[in-house]
Amino acid sequence: MNQPGPMTVRLQEQDFDVAAETTALVRGRQDVGAVVAFTGICRGTDAGEPIAAMTLEHYPGMAEAEIGRHVGEAARTWPLLGVTVVHRFGRMVPGDNIVLVLTAAAHRHAAFAAAEFLMDYLKARAPFWKHEDRPGGSRWVDAKEADDAAAERWTAAPPRRDAAE
Repeated sequence: MNQPGPMTVRLQEQDFDVAAETTALVRGRQDVGAVVAFTGICRGTDAGEPIAAMTLEHYPGMAEAEIGRHVGEAARTWPLLGVTVVHRFGRMVPGDNIVLVLTAAAHRHAAFAAAEFLMDYLKARAPFWKHEDRPGGSRWVDAKEADDAAAERWTAAPPRRDAAE
């Protein structure tokens, strides 16, 4: 039977290296058959309006614990061999990395589903507050209904845990 690997959650101001994080997740493993990587990047526009920068704030300690709780839920739901979530906070400009979600599994279906589940949670429910700087001024960003709906679908029909896909 495959042994689960590291389940890592980090919140940090500095950028991350996707290749280095992926290498660290699978180093020494021969049972990993799939790694799904999602990288969220700061856009320069939203709804056709330019964005000069954004600032993400969080509650230290609580945010890591809450994200870790969802990583644990993903690991109980799918046969994952490892997870890495790196979420930045602080000021970012267009083109900067914001978030990285890596999921490793023996088969692709589990890795894809878990990565999507985690990103839906991070986008809609993770304890971050987003402030955007625009040419006409700055504002706090409200949650979007589409993000909430994406997160809700995981509670409406719990996924199956398939060992072989």
